[in-house]
Amino acid sequence: MEGSGGQMAERKILVLFGSQTGTAEDMADRIGREARRRHFACRVEALDSYSVVNLIRETLVIFVCATTGQGDPPDNMRNFWRFIFRRNLPQNSLCRMDYAVLGLGDSSYPKFNFIAKKLHKRLLQLGANPILSPALGDDQHDLGPDAAVDPWLKNLWNKVLSLYPLPPGISIISEDIRLPPKFILRFLDQEVVTEDGIVEKVDAHEIPTELHPFQASLVSNQQVTAADHFQDVRLIEFDISGSGIQFSPGDVVMIQPQNSLQDVEKFCTLLQLDPKRLFLVEPQNSDTPLPPQLPQPCTVRYLVERYLDICCVPRRSFFQLLSYFSMDEQEREKLQEFSSSAGQDELYTYCNRPRRTTLEVLVDFPHTTCNIPVDYLLDLIPRIRPRAFSIASSLQAHPDRLQILMAVVQYRTRLQEPRRGLCSTWLASLNPSGGVRIPLWVKKGSLKFPSDPDTLMIMVGPGTGVAPFHAAIEERAALKKTGSCLFFGCRGKNKDFYFHGEWTDLEKRGILTLFTAFSRDQEDKIYVQHRIRENAAYVWDLINTKQAYFYLAGNAKSMPTQVTDALKEVFQKEGTMSSEEAEQYLIMLEKSGRYQAETWS
Repeated sequence: MEGSGGQMAERKILVLFGSQTGTAEDMADRIGREARRRHFACRVEALDSYSVVNLIRETLVIFVCATTGQGDPPDNMRNFWRFIFRRNLPQNSLCRMDYAVLGLGDSSYPKFNFIAKKLHKRLLQLGANPILSPALGDDQHDLGPDAAVDPWLKNLWNKVLSLYPLPPGISIISEDIRLPPKFILRFLDQEVVTEDGIVEKVDAHEIPTELHPFQASLVSNQQVTAADHFQDVRLIEFDISGSGIQFSPGDVVMIQPQNSLQDVEKFCTLLQLDPKRLFLVEPQNSDTPLPPQLPQPCTVRYLVERYLDICCVPRRSFFQLLSYFSMDEQEREKLQEFSSSAGQDELYTYCNRPRRTTLEVLVDFPHTTCNIPVDYLLDLIPRIRPRAFSIASSLQAHPDRLQILMAVVQYRTRLQEPRRGLCSTWLASLNPSGGVRIPLWVKKGSLKFPSDPDTLMIMVGPGTGVAPFHAAIEERAALKKTGSCLFFGCRGKNKDFYFHGEWTDLEKRGILTLFTAFSRDQEDKIYVQHRIRENAAYVWDLINTKQAYFYLAGNAKSMPTQVTDALKEVFQKEGTMSSEEAEQYLIMLEKSGRYQAETWS
């Protein structure tokens, strides 16, 4: 694979990323740092922030792309994705461009690294020149994506330097030397007493987005599991009146969480920061965009509470950068080991397996933490990512309201403190009378319900997977439409049977047909897939004769496979098909949109 770059070519690299959880962005930043060490002028940008029409003038581009959900592009590359697949783009429009694609995915999903593979193929069609085959990082590997990425990056730089050699007399900047920070935090003389002035006021006519979320108030926060149940699940309702937000069943609400007061104070104490101080963010290079989520000027409290993800499990790049600030030999050696390729097993044992947080790591390295220059905070700690929740309500039934069904994430590892989900812990702690505002916005989900309300639907939603189906059934009930069939599964009828009273009422009214599987209420565990098999003739009649749509939502461990296996058995038994024919029938349903699944891990 020969690149088109020449000896005299300009030494600049563009790194473009599509990232949902921040891993691809972190990887793109790593490539950016490695490029600067090799004296390239380098820009790192999200694909949708980049003006894609300029791509025809770029000479060397590295694309770093995650694949989300069911083989979808991340939110911050969707516009780029639509553009690059336009039919009218000339075949040779990217013939000046050398490129490489680094994909990040999870091999437990069927469309593993689908976006990276498809992008590579499309760039080839447009005449671009690949300098090496795509890297396919896998979350399922013991060492995570680094297992594939480390050797690939080594090859990448060998190839890039052969095409764009270092100028005479210049050598690669050693890993021992710390690169300057991306931003300078310039502190102002005044302090802020209250944060109220900091929260951006949004134009009432704008539809809320990630950069301009709606500040919703909390109407109710109700525990819907028994007090003695192992898991705390909440039905939370927000008031969205005046927001202009519209949504349909299957859509998703994005919520921007924040760190607890206790963690904010602990962090500020560790780093000797005054939460009330005001600062301006200034980029080191004029072509580095400012973080759009940070107001200007900003307080230290706002930065730590609402922007820096101090409770995330830190990545390898965190340890690498942290090692530069260490004056303590022992701490520095440990940090360097954690950031080396050879130390990845050790890092996994220390950090990833027990889910140790950034804040806890900073506590473990006190002599280093007290030396962190404030200018490096934005390089060191990623921003807090918004969390996605299936909307559990219908605007037809509850105008100006939006509900979610949320499991409060808490589990134990070998660490003394239990691990807690940032967003669910924060939301569960909020009191509706406390006057707190929750930043949120809505986006399209992957489940598409039929536009004709008379179309029959079979929905399989164990646990909190029932949320989008509650929205769909509620909408049909508001329109007085029948034809909804729900398979719901949980542990116990008296423990976690969400919406029990509502389902009973809808059954009486003939709007819903309900099948329940309470896995722990008897000796043998019964799950939704058992109920599907037991009702094979009914399910087959709905799908084959009555053209029903089939939906599945819930946790991605083994449930989706077990449900689809049960469904294929129904096709074989009732439709007298071979296993191959049943497989093909399911593929046909999927292609026509009559079989849809939304699963999460």
